[in-house]
Amino acid sequence: MSIEGGAVVRLGDLLDYQEGSVVSRQIVKNASGSVTLFAFDRGEGLSEHTTPHDALVTVLDGRADITLDAETHHLGSGESVLLPGGRPHAVGAPERFKMTLVMLKREMDEG
Repeated sequence: MSIEGGAVVRLGDLLDYQEGSVVSRQIVKNASGSVTLFAFDRGEGLSEHTTPHDALVTVLDGRADITLDAETHHLGSGESVLLPGGRPHAVGAPERFKMTLVMLKREMDEG
């Protein structure tokens, strides 16, 4: 599902939590990047990885542990962190939380 231009939405309402799971839903994708919503159940996460793109994470609901270069940041609702491309990062859920992930392609990125 994409968001229609001019539509006003509450991002956290566009997906629900699922027990024991990480739920994702891409809502915008174009040549410059994408916007994806995530809902993490408590104890779930994404293991350490890297991406060539810059990523902006914003917590919509709950609390998240975001690790960047082995340093863990504890984010609450309304807080954001920029994860620069090429640097290792991971996501953990000390409690249920929802977030947006905005992926921004760098000028040197291909495709």
